[in-house]
Amino acid sequence: MSRFWSLALRLFYWVITRLQPLVRPWAQGVGLGNVVELIVVGRRTGRRRVVLLGLLRVDHGWYLGHPNGPVNWTQNLDAAGSATLVLAHQPPIEIRPELLPVGEERRRVIAATWHQHVFPGNVVYWLARWHIFAVGRYYRIEPLRPPA
Repeated sequence: MSRFWSLALRLFYWVITRLQPLVRPWAQGVGLGNVVELIVVGRRTGRRRVVLLGLLRVDHGWYLGHPNGPVNWTQNLDAAGSATLVLAHQPPIEIRPELLPVGEERRRVIAATWHQHVFPGNVVYWLARWHIFAVGRYYRIEPLRPPA
């Protein structure tokens, strides 16, 4: 774990959360790379929480994650055990997350971050890759019901 990258990623995500109101209409309208909305129930409030995330696609699987370990949305996802995923121009999908253990699948998913995320995330993730391998929290997600 790198103290520098832990702080740098916190700052990076603080900026991203402040930009979400500007980015959300664009992501929902025309689409923005691999950006999707995750809707999950808050573990303490029981309220619906919405976060924009990058959906990773590796070996026909779908993955979500955070490069800096547990954060609010990952803790909410762990507590809820399910969530709703909203992709541009598609109906919402109910999903179930499975936390990836350290291993080859997790390594491939993390490596996909610097190829699949939009700029500048892809560059930041590549620079911080060793920190992310050490502390990143990534999930395989599966639909609760197969799409109709």
